[in-house]
Amino acid sequence: MKPKGLGIVTTQAAPQAIGPYSQAVVVDATVYTAGQIALDPQTGEVVGKTAAEQTERVLQNLTAVLEAAGSGLGMVVKTTVYLADMADFPAMNEVYAKHFGNHKPARSTVQAAGLLNKKDAASAWVARGPDQLPRALCPESRFGPPGGG
Repeated sequence: MKPKGLGIVTTQAAPQAIGPYSQAVVVDATVYTAGQIALDPQTGEVVGKTAAEQTERVLQNLTAVLEAAGSGLGMVVKTTVYLADMADFPAMNEVYAKHFGNHKPARSTVQAAGLLNKKDAASAWVARGPDQLPRALCPESRFGPPGGG
């Protein structure tokens, strides 16, 4: 099966990748986001002291990545939430519900000891993307299967 396109998503509205990975990748009209922690995209500093404050920043970051990919919160189909402590679940859940409203994607929430920089909350998503990749995401050399086949 030939993919419809492969695109690498980058936006200044979310923290830049701090390793050899992308903020998100779009393939066959599906957006796969990298995990995000509560970093301010301008300063690179952690935002918030509580799980609720950090969840707010994580959701803002992921929303910016989705929008850069031509998607949005209403097109998210699966989320994975990582919490340093499951006692923070109610606070995270309240912020999450505020952002997603009536849209309720599938979700897994797990406790993850040793989150990057010992942060309280992190998340990664899969969302439905545009039927055709925006040109900004996918220059000619990136269309089609790897290797240009």
